[in-house]
Amino acid sequence: MNKQGDDRLFLECERWRVFAVLMVAAGFLGAFTYTLRGGVFCNAQTGNFLLMAIELADGNLRRAAYYLIPIAAYFFGAVVSELMPIGLHRVGRIRWDTLLVGIEAAVLALLGLLPESAPYPLSQVTITFLCSMQYNTFRQARGVPMATTFCTNNLRQAAIHLVRWLRKKDDDSRFRHFSYLGILLMFVLGAAAGTVLCRLFAGRAVWGAALLLLLLFADLLHADLVREKHLIDRKPRGH
Repeated sequence: MNKQGDDRLFLECERWRVFAVLMVAAGFLGAFTYTLRGGVFCNAQTGNFLLMAIELADGNLRRAAYYLIPIAAYFFGAVVSELMPIGLHRVGRIRWDTLLVGIEAAVLALLGLLPESAPYPLSQVTITFLCSMQYNTFRQARGVPMATTFCTNNLRQAAIHLVRWLRKKDDDSRFRHFSYLGILLMFVLGAAAGTVLCRLFAGRAVWGAALLLLLLFADLLHADLVREKHLIDRKPRGH
């Protein structure tokens, strides 16, 4: 049996469906911050660096500094997520990965209560910080390195493994190719749904992402406390 086909090898937090939900939520949040919260990208920072550089070239220093807000939030989110698991692999019988998803759901629920007049950076910083922590925490789905907040590397990997599959008729490369394509589709679906809900419900739309993450938190919590309680000290791959 192909190792990637044996679910017994993987923790719940490493399963493809978990990464799929995270990617849907990431697409949703990307649409939310771009359409409703100041036209910035929360998922990855290449776009924000580009927009900052354009403003610098045009001499708009204040506008350029505006893009430093999400960039700094993403930076510190990565720093915090890298430091915390060293001493916080788990709290009691609950994994850090599970706690993070619960924190994300709770924080997004609170953001949905903000009035539309609230300063955009409040939502930008919070969501960008959470996206950075999510990306740096969930690293491999069923043994496949995979980003949960942006698409570029997933697209690159899909292309690489398509070529390897066609050249070598390699089952592992086929598995990885379709895994990456599937996760890209999840992002697109999340972004499309987020855009529609933002138009209908404005800032309250973020509760859609909060609900998704709440359901995922319940699944991961059940795994920690029941299904995988005997595996609580096993580290997820990539950590």
